[in-house]
Amino acid sequence: MAGLVPAIHAFSTVRHAKTWMPGPSPGMTGDNSMANQYDIIVIGGGPGGYVAAIRAAQLGFKTAVVEREHLGGICLNWGCIPTKALLRSAEIYHYMEHAKDYGLSAQGIGFDAAAIVNRSRGVSGRLNGGVGMLLKKNKVDVIWGEATISKPGEVVVTAPKKPAMQPQNPVPKGVLEPGTYAAKNIIVATGARPRALPGIEPDGKLIWTYFEAMVPPAMPKSLIVMGSGAIGIEFASFYRTMGVDVTVVEVMPQILPVEDAEIAALARKRFEKQGMKIFSGAKVTKVEKGANSVTATIDDGKGGTQTITADRMISAVGVVGNIENLGLEKLGVKIERGVVVTDGLGRTNVPGIYAIGDVAGPPMLAHKAEHEGVICVETIKGLHTHAMDKAKIPGCTYCNPQIASVGLTEAKAKEQGYDIRIGRFPFIGNGKAIALGEPDGLVKTIFDKKTGQLLGAHMVGAEVTELIQGFVIAMNLETTEEELIHAVFPHPTLSETMHESVLDAYDRVIHI
Repeated sequence: MAGLVPAIHAFSTVRHAKTWMPGPSPGMTGDNSMANQYDIIVIGGGPGGYVAAIRAAQLGFKTAVVEREHLGGICLNWGCIPTKALLRSAEIYHYMEHAKDYGLSAQGIGFDAAAIVNRSRGVSGRLNGGVGMLLKKNKVDVIWGEATISKPGEVVVTAPKKPAMQPQNPVPKGVLEPGTYAAKNIIVATGARPRALPGIEPDGKLIWTYFEAMVPPAMPKSLIVMGSGAIGIEFASFYRTMGVDVTVVEVMPQILPVEDAEIAALARKRFEKQGMKIFSGAKVTKVEKGANSVTATIDDGKGGTQTITADRMISAVGVVGNIENLGLEKLGVKIERGVVVTDGLGRTNVPGIYAIGDVAGPPMLAHKAEHEGVICVETIKGLHTHAMDKAKIPGCTYCNPQIASVGLTEAKAKEQGYDIRIGRFPFIGNGKAIALGEPDGLVKTIFDKKTGQLLGAHMVGAEVTELIQGFVIAMNLETTEEELIHAVFPHPTLSETMHESVLDAYDRVIHI
């Protein structure tokens, strides 16, 4: 982030032209006049959509974004950003509770749930406005409403069926009205929404999605979290830190199923030490609602069942792409497993129609969507592009302790036939970690024994979500173990754990 608005990344080294042509004036309705014709229309103003639109404008395309609820999408308004604000409040509260560990004194420690939520919404609101400013600065038109692709090259925008979701973020000024708009290229960037399991559908009161979990009217005393991916674990961590009795139920054998098993196991130990109850290899089979509570029947995967009653339940069992009511099926756009199929450059099987971000499939991450948007637009421009290597997309979970990873897990590397070397370095051997009072953590690196190629890096501990980019850059530059070993890491920093992990893989570790 830079200042109050998200930083926009221009990934091409090609210098861009500033040849933008004026778009339609506010209030213009569709009449297929020149004012309503664009080079590119992006459907969806989330991270993928607005970044694609700005990159398109940089490349000289006359561009518009169609948005129905909130600029910045789920990530900025109801996901990535506001959850981090909540987690920051929880982190500070945690440190206040442990002030004596740092030689400090704090009495009468407490919290105001409404104030925590208001701060989170305020952070989101500031950034929401920032996206609008960025689009305006880059002369990207915003059309407010719901879009349907009526035919290749034509988008019909109707009035949104529901108002903007945040009262502090009304419909931006200067947006264009619903109507018919033409574009040579249409990019679908409509994102995703929470998945609902049959019979355990969220009701907004007793069974929450991340929408309701982000704005609790009051802090519940007990909570069941169904699903232990990034969303589930982040909310479980937030509520547990705030003193809520939390139970996590995960259907897979390990929590954080996409992470390296060793890292997930260490994280689980920390969560359980904090008082979190965790069931893995288990599933919720039935939920009964009371007046102000839910009772879940849990199949523990071992032939037994348990019944747990809690004030609220969070359903965090994944997301599904927003592919409905866009006209995609009618146009013959190929869809598989609930997402739009693309060729890796954003192109669908229908010429002139593209898809990026969550709606184009996993990993469903904001930074993946942004990069896909840039790749897609640069492909349209005719620049030399190549499909993103999804094995080099980092994943971060902002719980306590933080978790971050990139590349292959140990199991995946073996499964793919690699002869590997593994390095490990615990935070307890790092001076900065000890000084911070954060000695619990681990960095794990995986190398191809033959070539020295870094295949994967996995981390758990303080600030690892900020450290992982070092390994991401190394993998993208095809850095070998020798180059990492000879790199000089500053002291004292947590990043030294990364260096020592590499050294350990080659029997050269110093500080453990």
